[in-house]
Amino acid sequence: MANDVQMSAELEQIDGEIRDNFRFLSTGFQKLDKIKDSNRQSKQLEDLTGKMRECKRLIKEFDREIKEQESGNPPEVNKQLNDRKQSHIKELNSYVALRKTYMSALGNKRVELFDMGAGGSDPIAEDNVQLASAMSNQELIDAGNKKMDETDQAIERSKQVVEQTIEVGAKTAESLKGQTEQMGRIVNDLDTIQFSIKKASQLVKEIGRQVATDKCIMLFLFLIVCGVIAIIVVKIVNPSNKNIRDIPGLAPPAPASRKLLYVPTDGLYK
Repeated sequence: MANDVQMSAELEQIDGEIRDNFRFLSTGFQKLDKIKDSNRQSKQLEDLTGKMRECKRLIKEFDREIKEQESGNPPEVNKQLNDRKQSHIKELNSYVALRKTYMSALGNKRVELFDMGAGGSDPIAEDNVQLASAMSNQELIDAGNKKMDETDQAIERSKQVVEQTIEVGAKTAESLKGQTEQMGRIVNDLDTIQFSIKKASQLVKEIGRQVATDKCIMLFLFLIVCGVIAIIVVKIVNPSNKNIRDIPGLAPPAPASRKLLYVPTDGLYK
């Protein structure tokens, strides 16, 4: 039947998976007739229910691919693909009806109903995997105790998670407090450093001004010494220069040649 419908590679793959599941369902229901034990029948029905859910998912995917490719296909191809989809739905509903019959025979009043007609609506299944009516009273008690134990374990794990969360929160708060104090100390140290830098800058400026003043004084002293040396040199070189006054405390230079004063001696002893 697959060869008379033009399909894309994706649709052919989905169609093949659907047909494989239908073959599994056909064989499974045939085996179910040979099983006499109710527990084994329940287990077989659970496996078949899983396959029917898988068929439902694949039919949805098949329908989605048809809608995506509808604009690129001729009308006759789209009609053939929709007919194929309805064929799959019809076959799946036949297996659902079989499952309903077997479950009614087992005394289970909760059944799954698939309702997908020619209008293209999706099948709807109500999960009922565990057949409670097929279980004995002791099995029901054991199952209830097991669920209670699992619940207690889950609650205990939740308590441990809450305690660990509180512990982590306390450690985090303590760490944040320590970091806050450390940041406060760092800010205080920075303020002290800034104040020290300001004081150092002021001291450097004062030292600079003092050094500049000392340099000016030294310069003036140097100029005065140079002036005195210059006057001395000029006075020595040109002693007759009257424009240069004698330096206080400095004797005038001796003349180059002195004339001896002649005093007659013969008149003294007269």
